[in-house]
Amino acid sequence: QVLSDVFNAPVFTIDTANSACLGSAYRAIHGLVAERNVPLADVVKLAPEPRLAVTPTPGAEELYHPLLKRYAELEQKVIYNPASSC
Repeated sequence: QVLSDVFNAPVFTIDTANSACLGSAYRAIHGLVAERNVPLADVVKLAPEPRLAVTPTPGAEELYHPLLKRYAELEQKVIYNPASSC
């Protein structure tokens, strides 16, 4: 639910073990066929059907949107001046 609220997006899951590994494998296959201009959508056609897990809580965007902006600003400071973050 937190991911859905923070990013103001629905979250889908698939019924498979190690779904992160599965996603990485599809990306690897996509890389192998990149020279043939095969879209990622075509590579994942055989993936398990995703299931809607949660949707954003109404009003959560108002809380998280300013925080995401602030987080991005802080992240940029660390990236461009890592010594100052210590």
